[in-house]
Amino acid sequence: MPDLVTALPEIILLTAACVVLLAEVFAAPGRLGPVYALAQAALAATALGVAAGFPGEEVRAFSGMYVADPLAGVLKLVLLGVGAFVFVYAREYFDRRSAARGEFFVLGLFAILGMMVLVSAGSLLTVYLGLELLALSLYAMVALQRDSQEAAEAAVKYFVLGALASGMLLYGMSMLYGATGTLDLSGISSAASQPATPRVVLLFGLVFVVVGVAFKLGAVPFHMWLPDVYQGAPTAVTLFIGSAPKVAAFAMTYRLLVEALPELSADWRQLLTVLAVLSMGVGNVVAIAQTNVKRMLAYSTIAHAGFQLLGFVAATPAGYSAAMFYSIVYAVTAMGAFGLVILLGRAGFEADRLEHFKGLGERSPWFAFLTLVLMLSMAGVPPFVGFWAKWSVLAQVVAAGDVWLALAAVLFAVVGAFYYLRVVWYAYFDEPVEKAPVATGRPLAFMLSANALLVLALGVYPGAWMSLCAVAIGA
Repeated sequence: MPDLVTALPEIILLTAACVVLLAEVFAAPGRLGPVYALAQAALAATALGVAAGFPGEEVRAFSGMYVADPLAGVLKLVLLGVGAFVFVYAREYFDRRSAARGEFFVLGLFAILGMMVLVSAGSLLTVYLGLELLALSLYAMVALQRDSQEAAEAAVKYFVLGALASGMLLYGMSMLYGATGTLDLSGISSAASQPATPRVVLLFGLVFVVVGVAFKLGAVPFHMWLPDVYQGAPTAVTLFIGSAPKVAAFAMTYRLLVEALPELSADWRQLLTVLAVLSMGVGNVVAIAQTNVKRMLAYSTIAHAGFQLLGFVAATPAGYSAAMFYSIVYAVTAMGAFGLVILLGRAGFEADRLEHFKGLGERSPWFAFLTLVLMLSMAGVPPFVGFWAKWSVLAQVVAAGDVWLALAAVLFAVVGAFYYLRVVWYAYFDEPVEKAPVATGRPLAFMLSANALLVLALGVYPGAWMSLCAVAIGA
């Protein structure tokens, strides 16, 4: 019974997801309202469950396979909050196209459940269980638009490459198990410090684990899937993939590398350094050449994955805290950026080209201002929160003695600022293609405004969130 109480949030969400699934089956054709309302209620009930049982210290359940600690508590609340925002955006997206896609909300709930399991993983088995539940849900979501050849192609590519990465990750886990004789992450950490443990086997396992992690983060050279999936998937699905899973990817990286393999930190730091530099370089440079907004944001995601890894390269509690803060900031900001694409689109029309932002300042000054806030934050311009996110990881890299890496990151950040500022230029200094104001529903306008203003507020007062991340990590 204590185990069930500890895992109550996941139990609530699983039960609610099954209820929403049944509701979607029996809902009237073309009606999203009941399914959407139940999905939002499911997220709210789960958030209450997390808040009510928020752990002040580490609690383990199910023979150590499940961990409830401050890190898991904070990340779960973030995931549920992001999920609530995403569902509002998605409903507007599907309503505009008169396409009832109740499956989106069902799959979204199961994906969030997978992320919550991943966040609380105390065993290699739990890591894999959460990861596969998340991945299978995302594969289905990408293929949601059945009449789109582009979406089907993206889903197949995502599935094949995702299965390959999962196989590599599983192989790495099996080698760790073979070397240590345990699936428990803390047990692996203890065994890795013993002289009798075969270090060569551990290193081989580490390489395969890092490959699996890099794929999920979208880090170069394991990024091949990301631009095509972002472009081919429905924008509502791209919004989901580009936000919440990045927070879960941070949690997976932390559990597998920091908690399970601290003895090999010198080795995985070198691997992550290479991945970080390649990701920041390729992501920012290639993004400049893109004319499709979703594809541009895909390469932007790759670049941001590189910055996120810098916190792990520092290999200190403060570095991990900075990486956590960066992950949360990116999820919130990317969510708003894709929300802009949904805002400008309509039935039979995807506003996924840069020229679709032309003259937005003349058409709708408020939405142009929101675009300004979100783009400048992603570029890392002060005083927006994106600046503090970049500053926090760079400060920890410098503190760790890798000054050259910090300088490289700053250089790539300057390069990356170009394509974000280009969107702002189109919005304010180009003539509009359409003269009419942007038409949108009140829920989307309100949520997008709240999203951008949250980014602005976090930039003005970043200390509270940074302190929360530090407490969650134990820095």
